[in-house]
Amino acid sequence: MIENQKIRPAKVIGPLGEPLTLESLPPPETTRWVVRRKAEVVAAVNGGLLTVDEVCERYGLTVEEFAGWQRAIDRSGMPGLRVTRIQHYKSLYERQQKY
Repeated sequence: MIENQKIRPAKVIGPLGEPLTLESLPPPETTRWVVRRKAEVVAAVNGGLLTVDEVCERYGLTVEEFAGWQRAIDRSGMPGLRVTRIQHYKSLYERQQKY
């Protein structure tokens, strides 16, 4: 998103193809981060609905934590966000980088 851009989209396309608005994003008090919710927040940032700083403030995340979600989606799609599979996808990605 252009840094000085004041106009934001009213909605963006979510990870499952549904429209996302500020109202349809996970609530700010969310503590249980399932794959779909993480993917929705990443899609909102990628689409320009929110900035990284706004997401971190709204959800109490660190920039590193959010960047980890973005990397996981870039590398492995939504399945890469599964907490139980992080090590599997990390080692798979590292093996792919060797070849």
